[in-house]
Amino acid sequence: MNDNYDVIVVGAGPAGSTAARFAAAGGASVLMLEKDRDVGYPVRCGEAVSHEGVVQFIQPDDRWIAARCERFRLISPSGHSVIPRLDGLAYVLERRIFDYELAKLAVKEGAEVVTKAYVYDLIKRDGTVEGVRATIKDRKVEIKGKVIIGADGVESRVGKWAGIDTTTQIRDMESCAQFTLGGVKVEEGILEFYFGDNVAPGGYLWVFPKGKDSANVGIGISVELAKQKSAVRYLEEFVERTYPRAAVLTRIAGGVPCAKTCDEVVKNGVMLVGDAAHQVNPVSGGGIISGMIGGMIAGQVAAEAVRSDDLGHLVEYEKRWHKRLGWRHEVFYRIKEAISDFSDETLNTICESGLKLPEEKRTVGGIFRTALWNRPSMLLDVARVFVS
Repeated sequence: MNDNYDVIVVGAGPAGSTAARFAAAGGASVLMLEKDRDVGYPVRCGEAVSHEGVVQFIQPDDRWIAARCERFRLISPSGHSVIPRLDGLAYVLERRIFDYELAKLAVKEGAEVVTKAYVYDLIKRDGTVEGVRATIKDRKVEIKGKVIIGADGVESRVGKWAGIDTTTQIRDMESCAQFTLGGVKVEEGILEFYFGDNVAPGGYLWVFPKGKDSANVGIGISVELAKQKSAVRYLEEFVERTYPRAAVLTRIAGGVPCAKTCDEVVKNGVMLVGDAAHQVNPVSGGGIISGMIGGMIAGQVAAEAVRSDDLGHLVEYEKRWHKRLGWRHEVFYRIKEAISDFSDETLNTICESGLKLPEEKRTVGGIFRTALWNRPSMLLDVARVFVS
């Protein structure tokens, strides 16, 4: 490891590894620092992604695909379900292997990776960030960098140190929990989503198969509602009812920012990507692919800024992100706000209406239009994201 790089990436999740990869591919010298011992550990998400999203960055490989799904089922509070047409294929990942492979792609392009590297501060001079301070192998070091990319999660310390407001309003924070269960019978090839006040008030619960006898079963509800009863407790009750003989193999819990992208994701030589920049889909809470897209754009722009010796060019990242995905996330945020207060009765009605749709119109967009038929101002937003 040297003491000076063009780009330093803090965090080796999908967004960080992709940023490192594309910055290195653009000719920059890149160092990626990961605080945990291993890349890809611990796993902190439901692990579902679309084929279309993944193949932008890496060719599918059975080593990190636990299940392939061609359908998904929406289960209403009454227990009725509708299966919308899913145009495409979804994968349930083995994130530990997937993240590891993404890091290897960054290394292949020339990036260096150091694990057990705890970044505890930024080096600043005259208001501009010039590097990081970290503890590596119990030794404190200072590493200079022209551009620092924060890929350090929802509570991004890098962003806060740089003076970027990464605050998530309480109404936009989801409390999430997930168990990986073994010894369960699940229907292969289908992703299931449960709704209703008794299951996941103000959010949803998911069952994602990971082979014939295991599954990720998780939940996301608003932090406000979680104060009354925790997400973990809702999840435990669902598992006790639905899979009473299951073995709980892993447990994870945390917060997900289902908000718009941060107003500012570039400042004083620092860029934020992934959860750190709030690049999560506000409706689904999914952030793997969107974080990788953010990482790709940030890496490309960082390399361009280094080549031109113009850090002012970094603002181009904000522009390109908004053009690529940011505008869609703003629309999804408005949709989220419109549907977040739906009652169980409304959810049941939506399911029933979805079942009445002709099969060719029984799509996600069609169901959203049914859900928002009495909110005309939202229909244009639905059309924009599901037709474009």
